[in-house]
Amino acid sequence: MDEVSPENSISSKPVDERELANLLEAFGQREAELARQELVIEKRMKALTAADAKISEKLLQLSAAEESLKSTLALASTAAEDDIANLITMYERMKPVAAAALFEEMDPVFSAGFIGQMNPDAAAAILAGLTPQAAYSISAVLAGRNANVSKQ
Repeated sequence: MDEVSPENSISSKPVDERELANLLEAFGQREAELARQELVIEKRMKALTAADAKISEKLLQLSAAEESLKSTLALASTAAEDDIANLITMYERMKPVAAAALFEEMDPVFSAGFIGQMNPDAAAAILAGLTPQAAYSISAVLAGRNANVSKQ
């Protein structure tokens, strides 16, 4: 190989072929290492993409389950409200003496829940048929329901 002229090289020293071969080998090893790292990164990216897709799918499933649960809870709540409304209507249509006998046996807090939602005429007729103690207990519960509500 010819010597490199000082005008064309950084140093004026001749290039050693062994040194050049060592540099080429080192570059080749570095290139191979970079190729291996690139493969590892590509595999990781594929795994992350797959994991991201699974997470997105699970989030969609979770969202659908949440909507289904909301729907079920709404149905259950509506059914419970319908049942209470039906009981109130039934108690309002009963003869006041018969309804009073039932309310006499109920816990005052429980019976106040019904009395408070009845039309006033039916509620008054039932309360009139109760013992004074039962009527007082129910009235006290009704009166105290909103005692702790802020007045601001």
